Amino acid sequence: MPSAEETSVHRDDRAEAGPDAAPDAGRAAASDVRPDVRPTRRDSVAAAGSELIGGPAGRYALRVRGGYLTPVRVVALTAIGMFALGMVQKLPCYNWAWFRGTSSQYTRACYSDIPHLYLGRGFSEGLLPYFDRLPGDMEYLEYPVLTGLFMQVAAWLTPSDGSIQHQEQVYWLVNAGMLMICTAVIAVCVSRTHRRRPWDALLVALAPAFALTATINWDLLAVALTAAAMLMWSRSRPLAFGVLIGLATAAKLYPVLLLGPLLLLCWRAGKWREFGTAAIGAAGAWLVTNLPVMLAAPEGWKKFYTFSQERQIDFGSFWLVISQRTGESFEVESVNTAATLLMVIACGGIAALALAAPRRPRFAQLAFLVVAAFILTNKVYSPQYVLWLIPLAALARPRWRDFLIWQACQVAYYLGIWMYLAYTTSGKHQGLPPEGYQLAIAAHLLGTLYLCAMVVRDVLRPERDGVRQDGSDDPSGGVLDRAPDAFVLGGRRTEPAGAPEEQARGARVEWGTAPPTTAPTPAPTTAPTKAPPRDDEG
Repeated sequence: MPSAEETSVHRDDRAEAGPDAAPDAGRAAASDVRPDVRPTRRDSVAAAGSELIGGPAGRYALRVRGGYLTPVRVVALTAIGMFALGMVQKLPCYNWAWFRGTSSQYTRACYSDIPHLYLGRGFSEGLLPYFDRLPGDMEYLEYPVLTGLFMQVAAWLTPSDGSIQHQEQVYWLVNAGMLMICTAVIAVCVSRTHRRRPWDALLVALAPAFALTATINWDLLAVALTAAAMLMWSRSRPLAFGVLIGLATAAKLYPVLLLGPLLLLCWRAGKWREFGTAAIGAAGAWLVTNLPVMLAAPEGWKKFYTFSQERQIDFGSFWLVISQRTGESFEVESVNTAATLLMVIACGGIAALALAAPRRPRFAQLAFLVVAAFILTNKVYSPQYVLWLIPLAALARPRWRDFLIWQACQVAYYLGIWMYLAYTTSGKHQGLPPEGYQLAIAAHLLGTLYLCAMVVRDVLRPERDGVRQDGSDDPSGGVLDRAPDAFVLGGRRTEPAGAPEEQARGARVEWGTAPPTTAPTPAPTTAPTKAPPRDDEG
């Protein structure tokens, strides 16, 4: 029997929808005409946090339709505000710590690659990435082509007069301004990917790890392109999705991983044409972006790929923990092989989950799992890699409790790596010793595994998935949304709850059952006797 709180929550949701709204969430109308899902009504942590601004809006609160402060704009402004706070957190380094000694930037936890690489990668001398050889062992810029272009544009916008310190400061500010635009794009795209759940993007906007790591490196460019690609797929535009994924892969390698989950989901739904369009668009966009540099400067172009293969075991990985605990020095080739094997095993598990789950998983769920698997098995984990997962986590598991647990683990790692570097670079060994740093690594690994476990649980028990509790199927799925299964491991095909034809006739389709073959009975005119489970249960 539902609790009083549950009954109140769902009664208020029906009141907001108006007198003509269907009372049963499983028979709700199409997602573009139903009211927005408000996390303060379905998530106890979000409701408690809203007390800072007066608590959840009541049923008699004044609702302004079409005003300036729409959910998307509120999320975007919040994200920009948090980004600005992250810039403020870097002030000690901006003022002096980047330029006076090594350990100061670590003890103040405000390190950034951006000012250091302005000098270290030849931008201060006017060297052209990939074409001009760098002094020292690096030889060429070790970033993908689109990220290199981003860095070069910022260098062109940086005045060459003044001291080198002043140039580095301006270069960081220029990059920060460009990355702030990427942040706004991410916020808007995540807000609009799930049409009825724009407020879930507040998870991205308010994520502390996002603000802390946004200006460490240039990862936000790839994250913004990936978020835009997810939005395009949710709007059933596979070619635009593919082009944006190709551009994102030209900025960072990880976005290409999203084609794997998409292949599995399109296989299960029989959407081969759409997947082919997306794959061709991705390959074409990547090739067009890379081909000029590939042909004109092949040695510089391939540096990113050779550097990734030759890179030693580095910070943040469980490989480093094993190496430090055992005292063993692993060969790079052995680690590459083992990491690849682990990733293949993880992808095999994700494939089995995608093809055998009781309902076809949502695209965002599998996208999060495959990128998380890559991060967990990789031989290096830089602090800014968390940016890859934050938008996907907000779409895959929009529950504040679990998201904040994961973020706490990521913030612990963010502080841990800088304190460890302070310990190793200062003569007095002031900071976090290796044993403490290993605990910080364990925190970020366990936090990510925990969130993965929650996503897998939602896939195996789709009635517990907060996104689907209002009758939705896959809001980010585009052509996959409400599509029937064409192939399932074990041969048990299902229709999605709330498929369009059943919605139009008022039919009820239970989780994991085939659609009715006889004419359905008319929808009841009274509220259901039992409310669907809330997202903050279990």
